[in-house]
Amino acid sequence: MSTEKPVTANPWAHLRSHTPARIALGRAGPSLPTREVLAFGVAHARARDAVHLALDADALEAQLRVDGYASARVQSAAPDRATYLARPDLGRRLGEQSAGRLIPKDDPPDIVVAIEDGLSAVAVQKHAVPLLSALRAIAPQRWAGLTVVIAQQGRVALGDEIGERLGARLVVVMIGERPGLSSPDSLGIYLTHAPRIGRTDAERNCISNIRPEGLAYADAAARLDWLAAAALGRGVTGIALKDESSAPALE
Repeated sequence: MSTEKPVTANPWAHLRSHTPARIALGRAGPSLPTREVLAFGVAHARARDAVHLALDADALEAQLRVDGYASARVQSAAPDRATYLARPDLGRRLGEQSAGRLIPKDDPPDIVVAIEDGLSAVAVQKHAVPLLSALRAIAPQRWAGLTVVIAQQGRVALGDEIGERLGARLVVVMIGERPGLSSPDSLGIYLTHAPRIGRTDAERNCISNIRPEGLAYADAAARLDWLAAAALGRGVTGIALKDESSAPALE
């Protein structure tokens, strides 16, 4: 009678407590153990759901209102989720009706925050408002009374047109990132100084993986606030602005 165990454990299994990555899974013969195959299927389903799930803009607007933020709502030129996924270019421009809703004020804002569903509406739904709260706690003079725009079916570059139409000096795009198998709800931030249609990714700064299991709200807020202040002070973002938020202060 064979005493061989059906599953052979990986000797590095203890490392799994330090990372959500799929390492040290063990094996069952030449294959993965059944529990790992099933776990992979669940993670893959969550990632797919995150991509296709629609943003509940009404609920997000209500959350913002409770937290003291008024917001406008717009949509990209992509009329629905299927078109948005197939035509990234449409997600980078405002729809015709939405463009007319963004009217510049006599006193343009320094910062406009565009909250966009991106490729994970669940990330925006869960993390955008707590992050704004963390920002206001750090620097209320900069983050209280913000101009906030909720944008559906939006890509990162949509923020350029939003910021340009509102005359902002800086646009901060909070967007759901492409889901991973261990992170279906990761929020990303993109900052662009002097936003206008045609800006490139080289002209942006990015902060990614914002969620409790990744970059915590307080840490993300501290980094974003430093970058925003530096961008407004120096008049640049992107490759011209290095993130030195964690560097020791100069005497």
